[in-house]
Amino acid sequence: MTGGGNRKVAAAYASGGAHPRKKSKQSSSLRLPLGAFRKLLGLLFLGFSAWFYHVIQPPPPKICGLPGGPPITAPRIKLSDGRHLAYKEHGVPKDKAKYKIVSVHGFDSCRHDTTAARALSPVHFDGELIEGLGIYILSFDRPGYGESDPDPKRTVKSAAMDIEELADQLALGSKFYVMGGSMGGIIVWSCLKYIPNRLAGAVLIAPVINYWWPGLPANLSNEAFKWKPLQDQWALSVAHYTPWLTYWWNTQKWFPASSIITHNPNILSPSDKNLILKLSFRRQYMAQIRQQGEYESLHQDLNVGFSSWEFSPLDLKNPFPHNDGSIHIWQGDDDRVVSPKLQRCIAEKLPWIRYHEVPGAGHLFSYADNVYDSIITALLLEEK
Repeated sequence: MTGGGNRKVAAAYASGGAHPRKKSKQSSSLRLPLGAFRKLLGLLFLGFSAWFYHVIQPPPPKICGLPGGPPITAPRIKLSDGRHLAYKEHGVPKDKAKYKIVSVHGFDSCRHDTTAARALSPVHFDGELIEGLGIYILSFDRPGYGESDPDPKRTVKSAAMDIEELADQLALGSKFYVMGGSMGGIIVWSCLKYIPNRLAGAVLIAPVINYWWPGLPANLSNEAFKWKPLQDQWALSVAHYTPWLTYWWNTQKWFPASSIITHNPNILSPSDKNLILKLSFRRQYMAQIRQQGEYESLHQDLNVGFSSWEFSPLDLKNPFPHNDGSIHIWQGDDDRVVSPKLQRCIAEKLPWIRYHEVPGAGHLFSYADNVYDSIITALLLEEK
């Protein structure tokens, strides 16, 4: 009895012990060898990298005049590097002009956005200011905009070099004025740095500020940056720190893109919104602005404008130490796009700049009636 019981217990023990061994063997057969697991992870990473690289690449530009590209309708010059710049002339004939002004358009704009020629009051436009003073205005499409070829090597300096070559090919003379609004103001800073000897004077109208310029007080710069909508803080940070992601960031659907690119009206001041109706003329040529591709125009603008510059505007010297010319900044005190507080700081650090602040005005104040009368008068006549 006892022996039989022991045999049953032993058999049961042996039987019970056999199951765990089979289970262990079965589970071990499902395990992936460590080397194969690493290879699988590597393949997944390579696949994701290839997909992401494809996603972040901007499409090739649609070059004007080439197969598949928009037609050429504007006069153009050919630059020394083979690119073309489209331009438009306004005012009196060039050979009769006393004052020659190169107008630099802003972000998401083109040569037709020459506010100086369009916004002058009708009474002056008929003759007193344009004809009487002999004003000639030259506007042009910046690289990648309108009908000007994209510049894959675009830098802060190259913008000034383009203007100098444009002026020389069109025989503007040894000196000319430059005028730029918003993002076009950044180009005027470039001219003050790289071609100051060619300038007779300059105007910056609500010029965009790069928050990473050396010399800006960190507390004011950080305050102005955080004052912007969160989506614009992200978009500008991408352009500054990871410019190779700018195209993807502003075309993906997961996060909000730049409010300027998407034409978000919430960034405008009340006075700006009242001026929107005055911009209805832009519908005639809006399609031309981005026709060669958003990357070549808008995204490159962000990448260059908010990059790490080779110089800081706050270190510039007065190009007119003998008062034979003047530099002006015009700024609205209710601008929701460019910080008036930071603009004042720049003007204070550059005492040779004549700073004009317009009460109650927003970013688009230059489209208001009679504003350009004051801007042109201050530039051309006040120092006379």
